[in-house]
Amino acid sequence: MSRQLIRGLRPLGGPPGLLPAASGRFFGGSAPELPAAQVRSTFLDFFRQKHGHLLVPSSPVRPRGDPSLLFVNAGMNQFKPIFLGTADPRSPMASYRRVVNSQKCVRAGGKHNDLDDVGRDTYHHTFFEMLGTWSFGDYFKEEACRMAWSLLTEHYGISADRLYVSYFGGDAASGLQSDEETRHIWLDMGVPPGHLLPFGLKENFWEMGDSGPCGPCTEIHYDHVGGRDAAKLVNANSPDVVEIWNLVFMQYNREADLSLRWLPQFSVDTGMGLERLVSVLQGKRSTYDTDLFTPLLHALHQRSRVAPYGGRTGSEDQDRVDLAYRVVADHIRTLSVCIADGVHPGMSGAELVLRRILRRAVRFCVEVLQAPQGTLASLVPTVTHLLGDVYPELHREADQIVDVINENEAQFLLSLQQGSRLIQRTLRRKDYKHGVFPASVAWSLHRDLGFPLDLVDLMLEDRGVQVDRQELDRIIAENHKVSSEQAGADLSVMLDVLSLAELQRLGVPHTDDSLKYGYRLEKDRYEFPTCRATVLALYDGQALVSEVPEGRRCGVVLDLTCFYSEQGGQSHDRGYFTRHGLQDVVFPVEAVLRAGGYVVHQVTAADSLETGDQVHLHLDQVHRMSCMVKHTATHLLNFALKKVLGSSVQQRGSHVSADRLRFDFTVKGSLSVSQLQQVERCVSDMVTANQIVHSQELPLQRAKSIRGLRTVDEVYPDPVRVVSVGLPASELLDHETDRETSVELCCGT
Repeated sequence: MSRQLIRGLRPLGGPPGLLPAASGRFFGGSAPELPAAQVRSTFLDFFRQKHGHLLVPSSPVRPRGDPSLLFVNAGMNQFKPIFLGTADPRSPMASYRRVVNSQKCVRAGGKHNDLDDVGRDTYHHTFFEMLGTWSFGDYFKEEACRMAWSLLTEHYGISADRLYVSYFGGDAASGLQSDEETRHIWLDMGVPPGHLLPFGLKENFWEMGDSGPCGPCTEIHYDHVGGRDAAKLVNANSPDVVEIWNLVFMQYNREADLSLRWLPQFSVDTGMGLERLVSVLQGKRSTYDTDLFTPLLHALHQRSRVAPYGGRTGSEDQDRVDLAYRVVADHIRTLSVCIADGVHPGMSGAELVLRRILRRAVRFCVEVLQAPQGTLASLVPTVTHLLGDVYPELHREADQIVDVINENEAQFLLSLQQGSRLIQRTLRRKDYKHGVFPASVAWSLHRDLGFPLDLVDLMLEDRGVQVDRQELDRIIAENHKVSSEQAGADLSVMLDVLSLAELQRLGVPHTDDSLKYGYRLEKDRYEFPTCRATVLALYDGQALVSEVPEGRRCGVVLDLTCFYSEQGGQSHDRGYFTRHGLQDVVFPVEAVLRAGGYVVHQVTAADSLETGDQVHLHLDQVHRMSCMVKHTATHLLNFALKKVLGSSVQQRGSHVSADRLRFDFTVKGSLSVSQLQQVERCVSDMVTANQIVHSQELPLQRAKSIRGLRTVDEVYPDPVRVVSVGLPASELLDHETDRETSVELCCGT
């Protein structure tokens, strides 16, 4: 089946800028080391120039509209809408076919968490760069394998004798056959049978989550030693034989009942960690010995009062000096990248994880490396020198990064003093049980003062005391339970990738939701349009159906709607349907969501509902007006903050609902009472002026040229809607006025 999708490889000759094919080049110590920057650029140029891939910039490490993630932790995160079929058909992403990039990734907190392992060995990192390539319905297995092998052996010059390839060997329990197609591709390319190894689901079958796109993968492994048969060491946790590249072939969809169905469009998702690849090409066993880290370790030694970095681990590193070097070198990269992307140390979610990372780095700096306060921030220029050319936001935000690190370090050192006093006071209490420290106090130190729990243990160890571990574990488990319950289960009925593909195959047109903007102001009252629509599709949570019975929860796709679907930080509309001829039976609309150009109205059927039914839509106008007021207020607030605090203010997100608004932004330092009053005055003055709020659709590139335009990190459609206060976008665009006003790209109401 998939052979039909394969396209022939282009000739291997290419334009200048790439490393020449160099299969004879190898690193036994004789060949010059390839700098990390050249390793990265060679990868990007190979796919961009030789194989027609579009270079897409790294997304920020703060995930775009994905609450399931604390941080972007894989190259594919920003492309999830394509894999799930939910990409806005008006956005550039909808046209992607071949893509290459180097993605900033953070694995700390959540499912993929390397934080506690960093420093203990010589290869774990919280921040890393993922070199990735994608094919979205373009080429498939054969071309992906051939390109990967060509880059590694001909352009990077890795000896094929040191490479081993794993593939999916099938799983009888799941009814999955061995991926013989991939095995034959590698054999046809000349990989010896002894270097081609089958593995099971755990190693060679990739899944996005409990449900969704998935498929077999094939991995390329490298033997650091060479000149031997290392097949038994593949996937055996040997530091000598390491995986360097994973090629995932997405061909199935995992259903809610765990069954597998073929995807309508096959895709390729490959990922290779830059740090590990550089260690291979520079002939180093440890990523910390590469030129991605040695400048940082050298700069750190200059500020410390200990011996230079020696690469020791375990019992050889009894004073934990080398562990501390690795922790600080890793963590300063993570801190710099996160702060540049607008994630600051804080009290919940990703911000809380970043606070823990910063405090862990400060501890090792001060306690183990005996470096003075300010050492951590002094490493920022080295990070920007190493990474700033490929991630220019590091240069742009360098001063901000230094300030945030210094402020948080000072706060933590103050907290250490407070914590010591709290521990002493607890130990002097009359109800204190000798030798056992109250778990509630330890948890308070962790939750309220930001102490890592291992630091609490260390501080108590010095006093010959231990935490009541059983009680502490109970408190931690209870806290996790509460957090999980607060997160809540996602009860929305959202179209899956197969149903979206089926709608497209059937020629079901995208929903016309232009009426959501069809309101107008008449004599100081807003009037909202009436809407009569036809049911085009019904989704019961598992598949498209032609009818849903009374009482069934379902997703309803109409030909047109006046309801606003949740996007751009604004909550969805509320209201209800009535069916034509059955006006007294109400179908309440519980949620309105958007997927791949379709607007899905989530209802619980009050009576049977069929495709082809005519329905009348009744908008909750009070709820909509409340959202509109709050949304305009966020625009005014954004403008006022910039006016009072300057252009360094960066919006990082917002949420607008009928009862409240939240506006997230980053700025150096806290706002003073005077500044808050100025912001409030500015907003009040604009409200009092009662100016017209204009909206206009413009080509995206033209809209971005508007002076004073405020944007956030989102994938915008093209054309894009421009909302401005007092002046239409056309006047601002043609520079007909010097007057400053609120103007934003916005899909809200």
